[in-house]
Amino acid sequence: MTATLIDLAVSMGRGLAITAWLTMGGCALALACAFLFGLGRVSERRAVRAISIGYIELFRGTSVFVQIFWLYYALPAFGILLSPMVSGIVALGLNVGAYGAEIVRSAVGAVGRDQAEASTALNLTRWQSLRYIILPQAVPRMIPVFGNNAVELLKATAIVSLISLSDITFQAQQFRIRTGQTIMPFIVTLLLYFMLYLLILHGVRRAERAYALPSGNRPS
Repeated sequence: MTATLIDLAVSMGRGLAITAWLTMGGCALALACAFLFGLGRVSERRAVRAISIGYIELFRGTSVFVQIFWLYYALPAFGILLSPMVSGIVALGLNVGAYGAEIVRSAVGAVGRDQAEASTALNLTRWQSLRYIILPQAVPRMIPVFGNNAVELLKATAIVSLISLSDITFQAQQFRIRTGQTIMPFIVTLLLYFMLYLLILHGVRRAERAYALPSGNRPS
């Protein structure tokens, strides 16, 4: 029994590390893509808008399963080899980033037109207007939805077992195959995912407090 518990602890610890790296890396890439293409979506330049729309619609309109398989199995045909970890992070980040881009677009659009007009009256450039007036008001609106996206990305990490990455779910399945036990590994799996969810929730709550709007500027 002791040997079985040690085996379970070691296996799930390895899986937890993989899942944590996937989640952190995927969230970082998703956040970068969200701002890059979300702001591109509202750019005054037609080419930038077109590229941003193309990215958003492509990754929202196709399955993340297909995306991760394409990155891992199809890209080598073009001479591009990605490790399972990199493939997982890139697929999850690009997929969730496409949804995040729409969050950025919506939050920026929710800032009143009078704010944009005020920045024009102050002779601010487009970048200065975004940096000093629009984004400080838009970011607090984005944070809760970004948190939801991070949780969805966490849950989606289970698909990386399809490309032989030993995440939490993969390790639980392998433990079940080795020992014939089902309940124990999947209870641990449930608890580990819930623990990671609570960490994300804690981070979101801290970000909300750090970027809280003054009461007069909060959305109704």
